[in-house]
Amino acid sequence: MGALYDKYTVTQYSVSSILGYIDAGDIAIPEIQRPFVWKASQVRDLIDSLYNGYPTGYLIIWQNPSVRLKNGKESVGKKILIDGQQRVTALMTAIGGYPVLTEDYEERTIRIAFNPMAGEDEERFAVQTPIHLKTKHWIPDISLLFRPEFSTRKFINKYLQDNPEADEDLVDRSVTQLLSIKSCQIGAIILVPQLDISEVTEIFVRINSQGKRLNEADFAMSKIAADERYGGNMLRKAIDYFCHLAVDPSFYVQLASRDMEFMASEYEPKLRWLKDDREDIYDPDYNDMLRVSFMHTFGRAKLGDLVSLLSGRDFIDRKFKEEIAEESFQKLRAGVLNFMNQYNFEQFMLAIKSAGFISPKLLTSKMTLDFAYTLYLLLQKSNEIPKVQIKRYIQKWFVLSTLTGRYTGSPESQMDRDLRDISSKGFLPFFEENEDSMLSDTFWNVRLVQNLETSSVNSPFFNVFVAAQIFFNDRSLLSNCSKVADLVSVAGDVHHIFPKEYLKKNGFADRSLYNQVANYTFLDTTVNISIGKKAPNDYFSAALAQCKEGKMVIGTITDEKEFWSNLTVNCIPHTIINMTATDYPAFLAERRKQMARRIKDYYYAL
Repeated sequence: MGALYDKYTVTQYSVSSILGYIDAGDIAIPEIQRPFVWKASQVRDLIDSLYNGYPTGYLIIWQNPSVRLKNGKESVGKKILIDGQQRVTALMTAIGGYPVLTEDYEERTIRIAFNPMAGEDEERFAVQTPIHLKTKHWIPDISLLFRPEFSTRKFINKYLQDNPEADEDLVDRSVTQLLSIKSCQIGAIILVPQLDISEVTEIFVRINSQGKRLNEADFAMSKIAADERYGGNMLRKAIDYFCHLAVDPSFYVQLASRDMEFMASEYEPKLRWLKDDREDIYDPDYNDMLRVSFMHTFGRAKLGDLVSLLSGRDFIDRKFKEEIAEESFQKLRAGVLNFMNQYNFEQFMLAIKSAGFISPKLLTSKMTLDFAYTLYLLLQKSNEIPKVQIKRYIQKWFVLSTLTGRYTGSPESQMDRDLRDISSKGFLPFFEENEDSMLSDTFWNVRLVQNLETSSVNSPFFNVFVAAQIFFNDRSLLSNCSKVADLVSVAGDVHHIFPKEYLKKNGFADRSLYNQVANYTFLDTTVNISIGKKAPNDYFSAALAQCKEGKMVIGTITDEKEFWSNLTVNCIPHTIINMTATDYPAFLAERRKQMARRIKDYYYAL
């Protein structure tokens, strides 16, 4: 054993010991039931590192706290592998011959081939291919050598018989070195049960050479999967399967034939609807699903608190009790079922889409979407707002929080404060207070205008402007038929109002200037082609002239009143018909103001 510290123990385990502990169930590896994300080449590289005696990093194992049972006795906590799942799973498939789940939830064993005659510059390990099965000097699957019945002497004799040109000593040394992998020592950090998430995270960062942050959602999911008392394993599957089906509805057929236990569970009817779902606005991952399910049922936002509650922690006396763990699993289960509910999910999506966000590319913050869904579920459960008004408030809060970047910096802390405020004040006072303070005249007339001074087409402010145009059913620039919504939904693209080549030719060579979002608009392809590299005064004047002459040259508008109206809804200054390159900076400044006004009108029209 290694040195004992206040917060963790440092020790060394042999590869064979680790695999043995997992086989015996002494160490839980929750990831084994989830898709293996490593590439086969990474498995090969790990085996090569162990073969050559290179360090492979520490495992981090968390000792579950002992929980006081209802009868007063103590239940010893199980060990959970919280970091190193991919490495251990790689060892299990390459050395133990265990199958792993692919991203498509299909079982596959990654077989690593070995060449005992490899020289210094030759490949010694490889991911097995049909070639390795045909050639005699490659051992096609190293897991065969790690089986209990394996005989080194018989194997080497057979290998030398098949490869008479082989150097007997070299083969013997190579096979012996390969087998020594099972004795290789891997460092393990055993975290004590009393640590809270912040301490676990800090230890993780200091140990991890890449400075990677510990994902608290991963930690919580590991806790759920390792639970054997309160249905955690099935709950974990429900979350994973829902997220996978949201992206790939066809997976349902495979699920139905592969996991009969899950198909008989209470969760299957709740996610069955996804097999026919083709919506891609909100495809939640397990982080989103876990967060929303936790927030609306517990009234908290910090996933570290969820980990503590699932462990049975009493925040008052800081002890761990079975009844708290049981209640927490029941509440989380209810939250997950609410999240999965078809009516809830589809009605929330309808609220977001009817606010103009009809494409995933208009959504820049998953956290903002997560809190909006949390709010929807909270309001559905309460009677504070009439049901017919819920969507309107969800839309307004979503737009407000998007425009103000409310959940983009330290989102957990902000969400936690918001949930507590809603709980103590009620939603309506909370909403009105924030709307008044955050959406002042200064915000609309100064700050939002400044925020639109960006060249990022993924800017949340530009996306809200596009959503506003979709909400108002606006037609695209210089078109009497194509709507902005049509161009966004069929993967149309934004184009320059002052053509890029025209600006570059006239001295505006800085892409951060000619690519300003105030110079962008959605254009029908035929309109864009007819504009080409023309100056604005050239093509807008031609578009206006065709309203009198009736002959279409630029766009499809032939009515002068409709022409000016089209410029207005696209926030184009009417003086554009006289503008040249020298007017470009003034154009940007004026269009930003008009875009901000359009967004303001949109917000108050929701």
